[in-house]
Amino acid sequence: MRIAQIAPLTESVPPRTYGGTERVVSYLTEELMAMGHDVTLFASGDSITSAKLESVWPCALRFDATLRDTMAPQMLLMEKVYQQAHEFDVLHCHLDYWPFSLLSRQPTPFLTTLHGRLDLPELKRVYDCFEDAPLVSISDAQRGPLPHANFVATVHHGLPPDLLTPREMPRDYLAFLGRICPEKSPDRAIRIARAAGIKLKIAAKVDRADREYFETTIRPMIDGDQIEMIGEIGDAEKPSFLSGAKALLLPIDWPEPFGLVMIEAMACGTPTIAFPAGSVPEVIDHGVTGFIVHDERAAVAAVSRLDRLSATAIRDRFEQRFTARRMAEDYLGLYRRMAVKSRPALRVVT
Repeated sequence: MRIAQIAPLTESVPPRTYGGTERVVSYLTEELMAMGHDVTLFASGDSITSAKLESVWPCALRFDATLRDTMAPQMLLMEKVYQQAHEFDVLHCHLDYWPFSLLSRQPTPFLTTLHGRLDLPELKRVYDCFEDAPLVSISDAQRGPLPHANFVATVHHGLPPDLLTPREMPRDYLAFLGRICPEKSPDRAIRIARAAGIKLKIAAKVDRADREYFETTIRPMIDGDQIEMIGEIGDAEKPSFLSGAKALLLPIDWPEPFGLVMIEAMACGTPTIAFPAGSVPEVIDHGVTGFIVHDERAAVAAVSRLDRLSATAIRDRFEQRFTARRMAEDYLGLYRRMAVKSRPALRVVT
């Protein structure tokens, strides 16, 4: 098939360090290429891919210090996709609602995978306006705030099976991986580790918007001994970081749409101790790939039960449920369904 993958420009594909959406777009693109499909990736110019790369901006917007209007490159991206849409069997967008107005006015089928939270009240009016736009959720839980939107499927994320693999090494600390922000609750992770009497290593990004939270709430809790801040890490560092952990802590306080970090840990044979928000009950098999707990006390108790879990069984469950090949096959089924029938013009509700 001739497939266009349309990525955000904020990060490169794949991202240099943190960036869940762009990472998934990369895994999907490369897997589709490996399966013999003709894929064009619309992304920033510093992206690395075996697909044909179409770019409107030389580098990821996050790293362009000269940029003052971040919407201008996004507008160029959408126009470039629109002009080339006739060259493809299907357009797969990863830009939330941005493509709806433009792409609904051309004949090539398109679908949009929603990667973010949908519980913001202003979003309902947008999705009500474009009520026929085909949407893919990354968990069933993600759909909750928009029950009447046109979701055509749920496709869980997947990773290349050889990207992150278990390493033979002592497991002697707890891990927190991802981003420092209130909804990810690194403060809870710190309290859990302290109560359990185990070292916590934090490998996380601090966005500009969360800098004050980090400085006022988290930094004072980091002693450099039991609680260690490592900073951002990339895929090359993750196998050792996760394989050395007794468990990944995910004490989230928000409706997590998917939580890529859970399957990254799973790929390394590392269990996750997580709070039951958002996608967590769909991803974690309680008692097999980790423990789902409801408060900090229960999380501490779960730490003492980690030796009941098998790293081999955790890795096996990853290979059964969360590979990039399974993800690509799920999407291909959607692409084919869309490509074989003529798509009626979307009805825009005003």
